[in-house]
Amino acid sequence: MRSDALLQLGRKIVDELGLDQSVDTLGRWMAHYIAELIQSAEAAQGDDRSEKLSRCANAILDLWKHRSLLPNGKRPFEDFEPILWALESLDLSDNTPRYFRSVRRVVRKDEERTETQKWFDLVEGIDDSARMLIRYCLARAAANAIDKSKEWAQLAEALETEEGIDLRIVRIISEENELLNASALDASARTQVEDRIRRLDNFVQMAHILSSDLREKLERLDSTEATS
Repeated sequence: MRSDALLQLGRKIVDELGLDQSVDTLGRWMAHYIAELIQSAEAAQGDDRSEKLSRCANAILDLWKHRSLLPNGKRPFEDFEPILWALESLDLSDNTPRYFRSVRRVVRKDEERTETQKWFDLVEGIDDSARMLIRYCLARAAANAIDKSKEWAQLAEALETEEGIDLRIVRIISEENELLNASALDASARTQVEDRIRRLDNFVQMAHILSSDLREKLERLDSTEATS
């Protein structure tokens, strides 16, 4: 039931804020307030219980919506905040190219692939690989923050409320981390890993092409300087 999920989230918030040990007056007051509402709702009967559950649920949801404003050391996704800041302008679940958007065009099957189009293909491949590499690096960077953040995310997902950017990023990075650390892979996960390997191999080839192109440029310049 949704009310059970809300009460569970409320208890987690109370535990995190701390009833007696916190030196933060506002945080301690909020913890006491939510704890009293939960206790009152659980002890109530009949229509009185429904009313108190509703009041308790509204208070928990209001506090959850303002989770980013909770005191330092008490915010649900605080350990994840550096990752969220790094991703402020990125959406790892969006496959739209980040750098190569307006000049994309569809090549007709009967159209000759020009040298220009080949370089456009390289741009698309680099953009795609960069997104995957960033996702991998962020999953590794967030490894130590995953467990605590996943617990908050699971509690929040049970509410079936609108998903915030912090929850979405935690979920994406958590899934990435699980894929990287899995002791076994099902068919779908194995296909995903194999696809990434293929794309990274292509990225290595693209990097080699670019490196060779630049190296040839330097060799031409050196040759010109040597004969002048």
